[in-house]
Amino acid sequence: PIRSYRSNTITMAHSAQRDVVGYGSQVPDAQWPGDAKIAVQFVLNYEEGGESNILNGDRASESLLSEIVGAPPYVGQRHMNMESLYEYGSRAGFWRLHKLLTERKIPVTVYAVGMALEMNPDAGRAMVESGWEVASHGYRWIDYQNVSPETEREHIRKTIAVHEKIIGTRPLGIYQGKPNALTRKLIVEEGGFVYDSDSYADDLPYWNYEYGRPHLIIPYTLDNNDMRFAQALEGERFFQYLKDAFDQLYEEGNAKPKMMSVGLHCRVVGRPGRVGGLIKFLDYLKQKPRVWLARRIDIARHWHKVHPPLAVTAPKSSL
Repeated sequence: PIRSYRSNTITMAHSAQRDVVGYGSQVPDAQWPGDAKIAVQFVLNYEEGGESNILNGDRASESLLSEIVGAPPYVGQRHMNMESLYEYGSRAGFWRLHKLLTERKIPVTVYAVGMALEMNPDAGRAMVESGWEVASHGYRWIDYQNVSPETEREHIRKTIAVHEKIIGTRPLGIYQGKPNALTRKLIVEEGGFVYDSDSYADDLPYWNYEYGRPHLIIPYTLDNNDMRFAQALEGERFFQYLKDAFDQLYEEGNAKPKMMSVGLHCRVVGRPGRVGGLIKFLDYLKQKPRVWLARRIDIARHWHKVHPPLAVTAPKSSL
């Protein structure tokens, strides 16, 4: 697509399907509610039970994001230590974080894996009762890079059905997490998602026009994310990094307010030795005025209203 941020229209045309320019020097005024200098958004990834496991017909055991550094996948076998490390997240870590965040009245978006919700519907009901947004994190917590479009489309359909059954409503946001080049096309074709977050490309939401209609992207984070500190063995480094990121964006917010996402995992920051870093950051936020704490759906609705998409026109025929 050919973009012009000085124009109120956009022309659909063939391109390299990458946008390395973004807003450039024309960063919009986010106009966050309450004249906030920054929007801070906490994501709780709920994945435990949906990871790779031969019990689910997968080729091998899970190997990512656990206490076992460099764990190899066990082909055709169960990895009992890995399974119990994940189970800690749903059995204990989730409830520790749920108590912490609800007591402090922190708005939360959950990236919920469909199969994980099926295995622990009580957690799903607790999310709803807390007023949290429950977005889709795919039906499985697997790498979709080489999954066929037909299978991925079916997984999107299945996780919507799981949400409708357990959460009571379909998800309006989606973060597949490990997408492929066709994932966004399938999301747009499904038609019911207000936004997706399979991007790390900006400090603000932005519109995508590749698939026939405007589609909102709310970028996520892999740096303000506890996954980077899973082996730090303490929460102080996590707090310091979040504080540094916040302070920089907060200062920039004097001129151009931005958005800060924070990624959490039940089995990571939900551990007693790490949660203190999160508590420290939440207490730090309380000291700062003009901070908008929001769910991602709240940010999406704000962006739709204040920064609606450009009009889309078909390219002129060359005939």
